[in-house]
Amino acid sequence: MKKQVEQLVAAAIARLPGIDALGADGLPVPEIERTRDRRHGDYACNIAMRLAKPLGGKPRDIAQAIIDLIPAADLVTRMEIAGPGFINFHLAPAAFHAEVARVLARGDTYGHGDTGRGRKICVEYVSANPTGPLHVGHGRHAAYGATVANLLRATGHEVHEEYYVNDAGRQMDILALSVWIRMLQSAGIDIALPAGGYRGGYVRDIAAAAAPAFTSAVAATHLPAAGSLPDDAPDGDADLHVDAWIDHARATLGEDTFRAILDCALDSILGDIRDDMDAFGARPAEWFSERSLTDSGAVQHALDKVAASGKTYEKDGAIWFRATDYGDEKDRVVVRDNGRTTYFASDIAYHLHKRERGFDTLLDIWGADHHGYVPRVRAGIEAMGESPDILEVQLVQFVALFRGDVKQQMSTRSGEFITLRELRDEVGNDAARFFFVSRSNDQHLDFDLELAKSQSNDNPVYYIQYAHARVWSVMRELESRNLTWSESNGRAHLHLLTADHEQALLQRLARYPEIVALAARQRAPQHLVHDLRELAHELHTYYNAHRFIVDDAGLRDARLLLINAVRQVICNGLTLVGVSAPQSM
Repeated sequence: MKKQVEQLVAAAIARLPGIDALGADGLPVPEIERTRDRRHGDYACNIAMRLAKPLGGKPRDIAQAIIDLIPAADLVTRMEIAGPGFINFHLAPAAFHAEVARVLARGDTYGHGDTGRGRKICVEYVSANPTGPLHVGHGRHAAYGATVANLLRATGHEVHEEYYVNDAGRQMDILALSVWIRMLQSAGIDIALPAGGYRGGYVRDIAAAAAPAFTSAVAATHLPAAGSLPDDAPDGDADLHVDAWIDHARATLGEDTFRAILDCALDSILGDIRDDMDAFGARPAEWFSERSLTDSGAVQHALDKVAASGKTYEKDGAIWFRATDYGDEKDRVVVRDNGRTTYFASDIAYHLHKRERGFDTLLDIWGADHHGYVPRVRAGIEAMGESPDILEVQLVQFVALFRGDVKQQMSTRSGEFITLRELRDEVGNDAARFFFVSRSNDQHLDFDLELAKSQSNDNPVYYIQYAHARVWSVMRELESRNLTWSESNGRAHLHLLTADHEQALLQRLARYPEIVALAARQRAPQHLVHDLRELAHELHTYYNAHRFIVDDAGLRDARLLLINAVRQVICNGLTLVGVSAPQSM
C-alpha cells in the first residue's frame, strides 16, 4: 500500500507547474511514512515542504496543488494538509481488505520486494579462524549474517554468502604446533605446551586421531636442545617463545610434514565448523581460502595495483602501505622483511577479488573489536583504484550468557569455552537464531538460557510460534466439525470485520512489507522480530476475545481468511529469521 501511495504522489508531482525545470537530478523522491496517530491518517508525506524552495512556493500551496493532481483512487478516501505542509492520506477499508487477499495470493513470497533489483551483494560473515570450534559469539554472527542475507534476497538483491577461511598465517602455525606437541605428550614425551598454544580439548582429540599418520614425527629426537628457545611466559615472552618453537618444528620436521599436520588440523576443525553452521541454518555458498589468494597470485595482483598508485615504499627490507595518507595513525607493512605478505595484504586482495567477481557491495560482518580496522581496509580498496564506498561493515557486539540472573562463565583457563553447538543443544536452533537477532547488532546481547527454553508467553519465540500453531488448531477444529472454509466467500465478506481487534490486525498485516524493506535497508533484523511479536500479540488478543467458527458463514469465512493471512505472515517472517513455524505445539 505504501508503494501505491508513493506512485500516486510521484505521478502528481510530475504534473506540477515548473517541475520540469528542476531536471531529474533535482527532483526529490516522495517519502511516504506511517503516521504516529491514525487519527491523522494512515500515511504522511513531506514532499511539499521539500519542493518549496526549488519551486519558490509556499509548502501548503504546493501540497494543495499535489492533492488536486492526484486522481481519484479506490485506495484513498481522504487527503488533508497538516501543519506546515504535510499531506496526510486516509486509506479506504477496501485497501486493507485487498492486502489480506494479497497475502494469501502471494503466499510464501508476500512481503518480498524489488528495491534491490540489479544489485549484486557479497555478504561475508563469521569467518572465524579455523583454530577451534565456533563459540557463542560466532553464533550471533552466523544468525545475523544469514538473516541479513535472507532479508536482502527478499528485497530483490542478488546475494552471495561467503565465509573467509583464514587458513594461512601465524595462528594456523600455532595450531599445527599445538597439535604436534599434544602428539608428543600422548606418546609419553615430557614436553610442555607453550603458553601461547591452543589448549582446548579438541586439540588433544585432533592429535590422537592424526598421530598414526605421523609416527616418524612423534619422537623425542625432534625436541629442541635445552635452553635453545627463548623463555616462555610468565618469566619470558610468550610470543617469542611460540614463534621460536614454530621455526624449530618446521626445521626438524620439514616443511612438508609441518604443513601436513596443519592441514590435518584444518580439515578437522573446518569440517566441524561447516557441520555446525549447516545445522544452524547458516549456509555460505562459498568457503573462500585465504591461502588460495597467495597461490593464485591474487595478493601480488593487489599489491601491484597499490604500488602503481604510488602508495607503497620500501623500508628496512619490508614493503609498507602509506596508510597515513588516508588518516591512519601509522603506515602498515604489506610484505615483511622475510618476503612473507601480511594478513592486511591478503585482506585487501580478498576485497579486490570480491569486487572483480562483479559485486556492487561488499558487506562484511565483523566483531566489534575490529572497528579500527575498517578505515584501513577502505584505504586499501581506494589505493587499488576502487571506491571505498563499495565496502560496508556491520559490527556485531559481544554476547553474555545468563541463567536467570546469574552470568555464565564463557571460558576457562584450560581453553575450554561454551560452543555454539552446546548452546544449540541446550536451547534449540529456533531460540538461538531468534534471540541472536532480537537486539541490534551494535548493542551487547544478554542471552537468558532459561527464558530461551521456557514454554511461556515471556519467551518471544514460543509466543510467536504458538500464534502460528493456534491458527492451525482453529482450522483443525473446523475440520472436526465437518465445516469447510471458502476463501472467496471470506474475501466477499471482509467488510464485516469491524471489531477493534480485527482492525488492529488489518493494520498490522499491511505493515509487513514495509518492515521487511526497512529491516533489509538498515541491516536490522530486530525490526522484523519486533513486528512479529506485535503481530502475534494482536492474534492472541483476537483469539481470546472472539470466536472464529461462528454460525454466520460470511463472518466465519472472513475471520478465517484474516487469521490465515496472519499465519502466512508469521510463517514468512520466521522463515526470514531462520526459525521454524510449527503447526502444533
